[in-house]
Amino acid sequence: MSEKDLLLAIDNGTQSLKALIFDLEGQLIAKEIVAFKPYFSEHPAWAEQAPEIFWQALCQACQRLLSKQYIARDRIAGVALTTQRGTVINVDKNGEPLRPAMLWLDQRKTYGQAPVGGLWGLIFKTARLTKTVAYLQQEAEANWIRIYQPDIWEKTHKYLLLSGYLTYKLTSKFVDSIGCQVGYIPFDYKNLRWAAGWSWKWRVLPIDPSVLPELVAPCQTLGEITTTAAKVTGIPAGLPLIATAADKACEVIGSGSFDSSIGCLSYGTTATINVTHKKYVEPIPLLPAYPAAVPKFHTIEVQVYRGYWMVNWFKEQFGYPERQAAETQGVKAEELFDRLVDAIPPGSMGLMLQPFWSPGLKNPGPEAKGAIIGFGDVHSRGHLYRSILEGLAYALREGKERIEKRTRISITSLRVSGGGSQSRNAMQLTADIFGLPAARPILYETSGLGASIVAAVGLELYVDFETAVKAMTHVGDVFEPDMRNHRLYDALYRHVYKKMYKRLKPLYQRIREITGYPK
Repeated sequence: MSEKDLLLAIDNGTQSLKALIFDLEGQLIAKEIVAFKPYFSEHPAWAEQAPEIFWQALCQACQRLLSKQYIARDRIAGVALTTQRGTVINVDKNGEPLRPAMLWLDQRKTYGQAPVGGLWGLIFKTARLTKTVAYLQQEAEANWIRIYQPDIWEKTHKYLLLSGYLTYKLTSKFVDSIGCQVGYIPFDYKNLRWAAGWSWKWRVLPIDPSVLPELVAPCQTLGEITTTAAKVTGIPAGLPLIATAADKACEVIGSGSFDSSIGCLSYGTTATINVTHKKYVEPIPLLPAYPAAVPKFHTIEVQVYRGYWMVNWFKEQFGYPERQAAETQGVKAEELFDRLVDAIPPGSMGLMLQPFWSPGLKNPGPEAKGAIIGFGDVHSRGHLYRSILEGLAYALREGKERIEKRTRISITSLRVSGGGSQSRNAMQLTADIFGLPAARPILYETSGLGASIVAAVGLELYVDFETAVKAMTHVGDVFEPDMRNHRLYDALYRHVYKKMYKRLKPLYQRIREITGYPK
């Protein structure tokens, strides 16, 4: 009988699904990617996707991966699933979708809802949280579907996150991991369970508890791969599907950031800074610390919503020469964009960018818009591109300081994952702006690796997370801060960047009043 020493990780992101095979040393043995259009939009600000697209991508990726002759399927110990966060799917009793999935990128609002009244309303008013609660009501996908598509809501047997939908397709069970519960749902983030019956969350999100899936903790078994799922995916029937966590939480441990003193930066579509912490601490009141991939732990997170989407925005709007040259030279466009920054000095010669390309709830508030100040005739596309990278790093440094203030922990080093981590300039300026060493893992697929680490512990292939993380994660390049550059950045950060939002906020509000944007 062969040794069970391989793990199959499925990582469903915003633009692609990856099927990955890892060994117990964290080495990536094989990989298949199926790309898809991120979403379709029938109206401005909408972002939807046919749920079948995700399932079909999973089937295709796993079939291709497991058909490789050098993959010994009988050595696979279990399956780990991690997905994008906050994408919701309504299904009927047979698990069939009733409408397109609403993605985390969807920005539609549901206005005109009755404010929370009674004792909770009084408590919110006293605590000056009435606007925050109203914002949560407006943002919740469930409220929009319930009000504008009542027939769909009436037929809904289960209201699932993407992780729960794919889990059902693989196991025929309406169950999901506690670690995946990130979104506008009535979840008790502090106690890591569905909210108690008396909680205000059921008033803000009037969801019947019966339409929610059963929850299990990370490392526990969600179910076994069914014969039906095995036929279309190629995954051996009977393999256990181990509960892991959402992609960002998996990235944290997959990058080796298990200790609270290590800040994990994710340079992805949404840029984030996270720490794994035993205690529950809200970085902003009523905005929760999310479940970690480690059972009974929390991921304290501050995010820049559009994050490294802004890099793609720059490439689309201003990067035609590099994209064209990349095709001619047969190289990746990212390499040419990195060269574009080489000639630009730290600080971008005074060009300062605040990356609020999408409004938030607090700091920035719902009125916020992006800002670039300090333009002069010396500035080029290269300066603009570098200022985007610097602006994102400033915003995440601000998030670091907020986490440190709220938790009283000290972040002393950084691990950086996501697409942006492949840029040496982005890595160096991150180290310089934070004044801390910034390391990127050897392996780019940190989310899938993190899910595999959870599965390895759950399957008792390692005795605990500390042992598994140490064995399966490996640091690659380490970028030490240039303290001369840090002093320049520190001055710009403290005397310019941190004052921009407060100074510009009244103008943002006037723009909103005059134009109606952002709503």
